[in-house]
Amino acid sequence: MKVLFTNTAVVLLCAATLMSSCSKPQKSEKTGITYNDKKTGGYEKFRKTHPSPGPGLIPIEGGTFVMGGSANQDVTFDYNNVRRRVTVGSFYMDETEVANQDWLDYLHWISSTYPDDHELYYNAVPDTLVWRKPLSYNEPYVDNYLRHPAFNDYPVVGVSWDQVQDYCVWRTDRTNENILRETGRLVTWQDLNGKKKGAAQPASTSKDPFNTDIYLNGQYKGQGIDGKKMVPDLSPNAKADAGGKGKAPVRPARMEDGILKQAYRLPSEAEWEYAALALIGNTQFENINDGKIYPWNGMGVRSAKRATRGLILANFKRGAGDNAGVGGYLNDKADITAPVRSYQPNDFGLYNMAGNVNEWVQDTYRQSSFEDFEDFNPFRGNEFTNKRLSDASKGTYAKDKYGRPIKDPAASNKKMKYADAMALQQAQAAAGQPNTATAGAAVGANSNSPTLPAPQKDALSGKPYSPDFRGYGDTVNTYLYGNTTLVNNHSKVYKGGSWNDLAFWLNPATRRFMDESDASAEVGFRCAMTLVGAPEIHPEGKPHYSVKKAKDFNPKQ
Repeated sequence: MKVLFTNTAVVLLCAATLMSSCSKPQKSEKTGITYNDKKTGGYEKFRKTHPSPGPGLIPIEGGTFVMGGSANQDVTFDYNNVRRRVTVGSFYMDETEVANQDWLDYLHWISSTYPDDHELYYNAVPDTLVWRKPLSYNEPYVDNYLRHPAFNDYPVVGVSWDQVQDYCVWRTDRTNENILRETGRLVTWQDLNGKKKGAAQPASTSKDPFNTDIYLNGQYKGQGIDGKKMVPDLSPNAKADAGGKGKAPVRPARMEDGILKQAYRLPSEAEWEYAALALIGNTQFENINDGKIYPWNGMGVRSAKRATRGLILANFKRGAGDNAGVGGYLNDKADITAPVRSYQPNDFGLYNMAGNVNEWVQDTYRQSSFEDFEDFNPFRGNEFTNKRLSDASKGTYAKDKYGRPIKDPAASNKKMKYADAMALQQAQAAAGQPNTATAGAAVGANSNSPTLPAPQKDALSGKPYSPDFRGYGDTVNTYLYGNTTLVNNHSKVYKGGSWNDLAFWLNPATRRFMDESDASAEVGFRCAMTLVGAPEIHPEGKPHYSVKKAKDFNPKQ
């Protein structure tokens, strides 16, 4: 009985010690100043944690793999994906392809937010004419595939790479806006639209829709915008609003708070191939026990499991003229596309990483990309931009007509001196320099595509040319990749195989390209998001080094 009491006392003592240590205010390891205290200057520190993925995403733990390694032969003799070992950082990826309903949500937002901007809506509508063929009766799909409820959960097609860039910006802003409204850091949806029938909507100081960059820069706040549960402002210089009635100062959320999500984007080619292979299912103690040709194990395309034995594992064309199987026993259960949650997910939990629709990735196509790639997060297509300032003294961003920051091509590959940066901003303002990346573009428009130059003479040959998006009609075009190819900076990669492709294209290493402004009934997409922080997603059950906690500084000693 005495031993039991002693053990209980020890447990209680440990619990009390733990609680007291948790209640201690955090201090800077380097200065000893207490965090999150207005009296000591308002330095803020937030709990370090892995952020949860955004809606629709699942985590993909990165690592090294052989890019192009799953292709056992170069059937097309393209020599465009020679094997190379690279490392991909951890990231998030859409569990499924983006569906028609997801795109209809996007169109609805545009039509309700900008009801008179018909050009904006028109530019966002997918090209449903991709279904039209001279020698096949596909006209019903032209009219029904995007909008009929029967196809709601089917992958959206007919979208160009440029349109996908717009969607990613829109999805980022709507996700972050919803987080802020649901948590009360912006006016809640209920208050925004009136809690009761006929209730007055709060007057807003901004007519622009929410934009993440503008919000993080402190330019989206005020009457009718601020919520009732904003973040406390601990800065010694913070003041309550005039109508605050003595309430403590508050502020909008910042990136340092860890509240907002990273931007949605297309996955890089390396990320997509890594996620499709999902070798994590064949890995034990850093040893890959078996490779893969497809997102599933084995060399065949049929299920070996007893309950589903013989069923096709993806939606593709088995041979010329065979898109669905035999009537009475449709083997892959689809003639064109299939719902985005079809067949078995791979070992990362991703659906349809082979077949159904090809998927756009972010990379610009080059046949020899494997020769130039970096070892870590290989990617081709970076075009760096800076946000233009409307008032350099206040640090406010210039906005386009849709309330988004205007971005200009970066003038330097490193941080400029303040005087040089201000001089550049003033020169741009004085010259009225147009935003070459986003001028005249739709909401969320792609800011990465270079604007083609006006007709001029080539510096080397002196021949005139009028460049178009492909460079097809040019006598000379410096944007062309080589002198006898149509591959240029607008050629974007897509991967994965589709409902109308043979099994060869289901291999994750295969790659094709299409102009960024083109679309197809066989190409869709899914989004990705950068994972910030430690790359290990599931540390449980794995060995780790013990780390000693920093010793608290006592200024009185």
